[in-house]
Amino acid sequence: MSDETRDYGWDAGLGLTLLAKLREDLKTATRGRDELRKNTIRIIMGEFPKLTVPITLESGKKTTRPKRPEEITDSDILGVIRGLVKSERYTLELKKEASSPYLAALESYLPAMASRETIAAWVTANVDLSKLKGPMQAMGPVMKHFGQQADGTLVRAVLEELTKARG
Repeated sequence: MSDETRDYGWDAGLGLTLLAKLREDLKTATRGRDELRKNTIRIIMGEFPKLTVPITLESGKKTTRPKRPEEITDSDILGVIRGLVKSERYTLELKKEASSPYLAALESYLPAMASRETIAAWVTANVDLSKLKGPMQAMGPVMKHFGQQADGTLVRAVLEELTKARG
């Protein structure tokens, strides 16, 4: 896969942890003089000290310590990246811009989001909307199934569409 966008980014099927892929991509970006990727990965890794583990000191006082690299999970890193994406989207909204190369670089490390069609198909197959008082009562089961891979506003729109189509 020589496509440049495939050289970077992460997918759970790669067989690498997200941390290992970030380190590998940082080396590649540094060697290839890809400043955008290099800086994006450094920003992500710069957030790692915020990942902490609660501990209790001998005195009984509760505190935290930063996670060691071997303690950092893929979900920890995905949470960091989601936070950076949310921050960048907010910044772009204030600037009245649609996207940025930085946002695209961040999103390449996130799992693919569920499409409108995927959500609608799952709801149709697994949720009986006729037994619910309103479409938003189905929100919980749908979000529980898709987790972080579904945008809540998209799920809401799909549920409202399915309710209108039914009624």
